Amino acid sequence: MPPDRPPPERIAARARRLSLLNGLFEFRALIALAVLIVLFGMLTDSFLTVPNLIRAAEQIAVNGVVALGMLLVILRGGIDLSVGSVIGLSGVVAGELLAGLDLRFVDMIAYPPVWGVVVLCVAVGMLVGLVNGVLVTRFEVAPFIATFGMLYVARGLAMLISGGSTYTDLDGSPQLGNTGFGLLGDARPLGIPISIWIMVALAVAVMLALTRTPFGRWLYAAGGNERAAELSGVPVNRVKTVVYVISGACAALAGLLIASELTVATPQAGETFELNAIAAVILGGATLNGGRGTVRGTLVGVLVVALLVNGLMILDVSLFWQILIKGALIIFVVMLDQGRRRLQRHRSALSALASDGRPD
Repeated sequence: MPPDRPPPERIAARARRLSLLNGLFEFRALIALAVLIVLFGMLTDSFLTVPNLIRAAEQIAVNGVVALGMLLVILRGGIDLSVGSVIGLSGVVAGELLAGLDLRFVDMIAYPPVWGVVVLCVAVGMLVGLVNGVLVTRFEVAPFIATFGMLYVARGLAMLISGGSTYTDLDGSPQLGNTGFGLLGDARPLGIPISIWIMVALAVAVMLALTRTPFGRWLYAAGGNERAAELSGVPVNRVKTVVYVISGACAALAGLLIASELTVATPQAGETFELNAIAAVILGGATLNGGRGTVRGTLVGVLVVALLVNGLMILDVSLFWQILIKGALIIFVVMLDQGRRRLQRHRSALSALASDGRPD
């Protein structure tokens, strides 16, 4: 045996330590969730009450819808910073449509039905996502720059449409046939908020798409190694564009849920939601390099982020401190991702060392 090679027992001990660390990394979201529940449960008596858990569930649902769209983008190795602005834009478009469209060329005001408002708002989100996808694929703009620019474009459009004002009382009027918008946020089939049902349905759809369809295989392949996937016949650019379109649609749907629950639409809605979504996806086991991540892990990450925000609000922590803590969380989860990748490299090197030491 060469003198610089560690003895087999030392290699085995290091392998056990690395396996333990890898397990901690793999279950980091569940560990964080347990810590938050215990911590906030000890700090305040109202955290684990039924009313608060219901409120937290509604927050989880909205954040979950956005995070599921973000998961697809990150699986492809991209990022979407525009989702928060799309949430605000979607709510403003809904408010404008419910208030009536002034069709001056025919001298009339049109009041679309609620289902039409939902379809048009989701279409707006998909259009923003399509622009993101085209910028990234056709013009080869870096995803961070493209979506960062669209963050301002979408927010600016929301400001221009609304004039910077807030749309109040979105209940509609029975005479105009545009009532029922509030049910999108307030309805409770079987006693469960409809936003939860929407998140669950979307999660099942995304899970099936990732595990049972060619699109899911293409997405993981393109995120893991774009060049190899392209040589294998995967439509890389099409996949990249589609995930941005889906992310835009999810953000628009989240904006509708928020506006419907509050029956108020404001262009400032959705600020920092992109941070929540990114933190949830990375905390749930995805990697910013792409090719790794699951729906289950993302939902656990959403639980962690939503309960963190909920607990801070119950403790009456200043909004400024909440923003600081969420920013620190983003840095922390990215550091965890980097640490996990270094750990995997060490495990691979250790496995190679152990195999070299085995007798033929």
